[in-house]
Amino acid sequence: MSSVDAQQSSRRLNGKVALVTGGSRGIGAAIAKRLAREGAHVAITYVSNAEKAEGVVGEVEASGGRALAIRADNGNADAVRAAVAATMQRFGSIDILVNNAAAGAAGPIDQMSDADVDRMLAVNLKGMVVATREVLKGMPSGGRIINIGSSLSHHAPFPGGSLYVLVKGALASFTRGLARELGPRGITINNVMPGPVDTEANPANGPLAPLVLPGVALQRYGKVEEIAAMVAHVASPDATYMTGTNLIIDGGLSA
Repeated sequence: MSSVDAQQSSRRLNGKVALVTGGSRGIGAAIAKRLAREGAHVAITYVSNAEKAEGVVGEVEASGGRALAIRADNGNADAVRAAVAATMQRFGSIDILVNNAAAGAAGPIDQMSDADVDRMLAVNLKGMVVATREVLKGMPSGGRIINIGSSLSHHAPFPGGSLYVLVKGALASFTRGLARELGPRGITINNVMPGPVDTEANPANGPLAPLVLPGVALQRYGKVEEIAAMVAHVASPDATYMTGTNLIIDGGLSA
């Protein structure tokens, strides 16, 4: 097989449109770029860093795809609805929704403020539900909803993460429940659950690493590209019989 043929055969998402929330950096950016390399047109949302968002758009367009960056805080339901509408207006449909946008807060639960709790619930849960509901109004049979959860909802190895575990655990339950509703429509929903991944927010050489690494079987942080590869598989025609699943990819942290 020639390199051109190999490239064409790997473009499993030709003609598909994906919306990736929180897609300007880290795992979200890697997912957006990977889906584009697989042939999808991609819209991403971001909160504040327009330069990074446009950088992702530039990389997608350089690979031959079409891309759109939309400023939308996932904690603002109206902004989420507007982002879905803007994606539909630009591309005509949404075949793949990746609910990646997230907010994090760590520490003893009795030291969390009401604002911390409200923000976590708004971004991680309400925003995800709003995006899912809006996209489903027009998603065709064969559509994919892919949530980005956390293996910490399955295994919490250290204190201070109870609020984060709460929202990610709810995401896992939502995935299972919604699979029953969407099955008759030919739409799948799955939850990809990363463990520690090397990002700006949680670098492999950061302060949490000494606490986390001893429990990781592979003794390293994951790479954003490894999470993106799992998402691309779940979005592809190779995963048509997979729905309602919570897929742990954490280097053995929860083993």
